Amino acid sequence: MSAVAASAAFIALVAACGGSGNNQTSASPGASGGGEQQAGQQLSGDIKSDGSSTVGPLTTAASEFFAEEQPKVRVSVGTSGTGGGFEKFCNGETDISNASRPIKDEEKAICDSKGVAFTELTVATDALTVVVNKENDWAKCLTTDQLKKIWEPAAQGKVKTWKDVDAKFPAEPLALAGPGTDSGTFDYFTDEINGEEGASRKDYSASENDNDVVQAVSGAKGGLGYFGFTYYEENMDKLNAVQVDSGKGCVTPSVEAAQDGSYTPLARPLFVYVKNESAKRPEVKAFIDFYSGNINKIATDAKFIPLNAEQEGKLKTAVQSLSGS
Repeated sequence: MSAVAASAAFIALVAACGGSGNNQTSASPGASGGGEQQAGQQLSGDIKSDGSSTVGPLTTAASEFFAEEQPKVRVSVGTSGTGGGFEKFCNGETDISNASRPIKDEEKAICDSKGVAFTELTVATDALTVVVNKENDWAKCLTTDQLKKIWEPAAQGKVKTWKDVDAKFPAEPLALAGPGTDSGTFDYFTDEINGEEGASRKDYSASENDNDVVQAVSGAKGGLGYFGFTYYEENMDKLNAVQVDSGKGCVTPSVEAAQDGSYTPLARPLFVYVKNESAKRPEVKAFIDFYSGNINKIATDAKFIPLNAEQEGKLKTAVQSLSGS
């Protein structure tokens, strides 16, 4: 990520915005009720997080910025996928779960059965991006019906070339890549495009690592895949983003289109889930205070789509509730 390079400038900005008395949250007054920690107090400890490979880089960026003020607090960020992250979270293995979809009822039931109470925080917005190979000069825009034709279970063994998608397209073999079944991105995409969460053809290159998807699509002329907007931005020299037409014309994935709701149906919220018991530890509380209090600065610097004003207000309220847990 570009977070390390931006750290110095970011911290200077935070200091300029709020050099008064409180701790890391001074850049966003009232964001978290962090006044219990004295300015300059040094904390230590380990914070464990896991989950979505889409949200992971945002938490990594937050941890790098936070380390400028609290270098003895170590934040680990695993990327086993949203589903894999919730499994570890509910088993008591992590303090924070990064997620690109809301927790499912069955996952919440497992957490409840093991006494794991948590708070959901919306931390950014994403424009789930469909990408193709740089040599692809025919699929500049795809309708949601065409995407379904490509990805639905019935397509397996039948939709093999781009010409099978649209007679105007060349007979270039499709080379599909995308997230695995533990991914919240997979859940969201299949629900919105195929009409049922988890419903997808299986004859594609699946990986929980988005970099594998980048390599697969960039390595085949007929390549097509999907992942979070941030990964596209980081790899736009290797891939082309496809415009999506859900019935109101072709829309390019972008910050503006995700925030104003025009990029449908693939704009989505991104989450972190915090274990309430973990939040009682001063280092975890300070990290969440910092993360939420500076969320839009972190998101912007780390090339994520920041929250709108309404979403940011809800985040502040949720963190205040967490701080009182």
